[in-house]
Amino acid sequence: MVGTMEQIFECYDEGELSVIKSLLEANGIAYFVHNEHFGSLYPGPAIAMNRRIIMVQQSDAERTRILLSRLKDPREETEKWAG
Repeated sequence: MVGTMEQIFECYDEGELSVIKSLLEANGIAYFVHNEHFGSLYPGPAIAMNRRIIMVQQSDAERTRILLSRLKDPREETEKWAG
């Protein structure tokens, strides 16, 4: 039975999306990516149409948030070394 899906994350970067998808698959979490391939039609700056929305079943939402919270934001590392 298919349950209700919940938006869990947004990304604009193809590399980041690949990492997230791999983590979800490795942990047996079913997901759907809205606009997964649309952004590749218009590569370039991170604009609204390049936004990928990752959705998971509500029953997996909390586990997914915990899993994704362990990812580091590369901008934080850049700011750390830039100052």
